[in-house]
Parts: sequence; structure tokens; C-alpha cells
Amino acid sequence: MFSHIMIGANDVETSKVFYDAILGELGHKPGVMDDKGRCFYFTENGVFAITKPINGELACNGNGSTIGFSATSTAQADKWHAAGVANGGTACEDGPGVREGSIGQIYLAYLRDPSDNKICVLHRVT
Repeated sequence: MFSHIMIGANDVETSKVFYDAILGELGHKPGVMDDKGRCFYFTENGVFAITKPINGELACNGNGSTIGFSATSTAQADKWHAAGVANGGTACEDGPGVREGSIGQIYLAYLRDPSDNKICVLHRVT
């Protein structure tokens, strides 16, 4: 459904360290910097990118926005969360764990990245 997701970062290098760590736990390669100072993570299905805002203003989080990444297991989700906290992220919401919802049981873990964007990892428990 999505071709790419791009989020703002006030310090792209700091954010790259954070995203290299958490996305590495999900099996993705480190981000690639371009000549404009943007960082891209390429997959077969799409692209995730971080950049300083092009209007020159500070990056800010979207209130009510969350970007979710997929995990293949609860253990992988826990490693993702730990890597995020160890690399400049902040835990938020409830701790990692199973939530009941209309789509069944899902395992979720939430973080705020170094620019305060809210992200999560999700594993469908089944």
C-alpha cells in the first residue's frame, strides 16, 4: 500500500544510529545517506527515510501518529525495543507485551525516537 515513509529528524546522524540499531534487529541493513543528508532504508516492499525538514524548521512529531514495524517473533520485538532504548530512544505507552484487539492477540512495543516520533513494533501472536 505504501511506497515510502519519510519522517523528520533534527539530527539525522543521531537518528541513523537509532534506526540502524532497531531496524538491524528486524534484519534490515544500515541506512544509506544521500548527498542531501537524508538517510534511506530500502526493502523489497518500500522505503523508510529520515530527513531534516526541507522548510528549515525543526522536526516535530505528529500528535496521534505512529509508525509500526513488523517483527517475526516476540523475542525479536523485545530486542528491537532494547536496541531502541540503548541507542537514544525512550520507552513509551505500556511496556512490551500482548494486547487483545479486534484482530486478535498482538505483541506490541512502543518507543519515541531521538526526534520524538512515536514508533512501534508489532508481532501477530495468532
